[in-house]
Amino acid sequence: MSNAGRRSFLHSAAGVALAGLGPRVRAQQKTNVVLATATPGGGFPVYGAAYMAAINQADPTLEVQTRNTRGSDENIPGLEQGKFDLGLVQGESAHEAFAGIGRAPLQLKIVVGIYSSPGMFVVRADSPYHRIADLKGQAVAFGAAGSGLVILARYVLDGIGLKQDTDFKAVYLERAGDGPPMVKDGRVAALWGGGSGWPGFTNMMADPAGARLIAPSEDEIRGIRAKYDFLKRLTIPAGSYPKQPQEIVSVGSWSFILARTDFPDDTAYRLTRALHKAQDALGKSLPQARESRVENICGAAPRPDMIHPGTLRYLKEIGAAP
Repeated sequence: MSNAGRRSFLHSAAGVALAGLGPRVRAQQKTNVVLATATPGGGFPVYGAAYMAAINQADPTLEVQTRNTRGSDENIPGLEQGKFDLGLVQGESAHEAFAGIGRAPLQLKIVVGIYSSPGMFVVRADSPYHRIADLKGQAVAFGAAGSGLVILARYVLDGIGLKQDTDFKAVYLERAGDGPPMVKDGRVAALWGGGSGWPGFTNMMADPAGARLIAPSEDEIRGIRAKYDFLKRLTIPAGSYPKQPQEIVSVGSWSFILARTDFPDDTAYRLTRALHKAQDALGKSLPQARESRVENICGAAPRPDMIHPGTLRYLKEIGAAP
């Protein structure tokens, strides 16, 4: 047999052998999933890392990888263009996109409701500012320019009669992590953020010099919700941050993991099943992820048709969806 003939025979034999192993070989292949997060120092990269570890541990056939972006404002068009498989999107950004505010209504689907995000400011403990109105005229860091938290701030302030870019010296950050040092050294009077376990607040509250969180008053919350009823009254439990002895009430909404338009139903099903298996461990590893439970997905989604069909199929199987 010639060398060429021998190579052809060996290649054919190897092909037959692999074909015979088919299901076992395919079972060893991983489904790669790229999850877009946000700028370093914010809550999304922290959550994304914890979610990635939990899902990969729960289902070895899935390989979730994270990618830093500018945040919600980059993740939404990136998903629509197929640049990522999944993307973390803050609640107010999702609301505007789904409602078609300033754009065509969003066709992306929800895979996970990750956590609720009540908005607040943080100031130094020695700051003279105790109410939101006290910050009027001051330099305030509202977060990374592409973050949905910036949009939440706009709604909250407008609900109490203040304008983000005219009543404050608004500062928009390159990275979310740049905010705490600016408050500590006095370059800005306050930093805006949201949610439980948000890294910027944790950084400030854990500082030996101390810090203080400022949320809307009860009257302000009523005014905000009267104007923007999609915002929910939300509570940060006592002890969510260092030296936070009392619960804090504010307004905000749920943030989501959204999937690209053509994300496969089977992969969404497997991700939801893996989350169900891993959700207790995920909550223990990251306190703000305790709300990331499959039982919360339907309640977090504005409407059932916004949930990915693969996710919804798993939820119905376990009785977590009608």
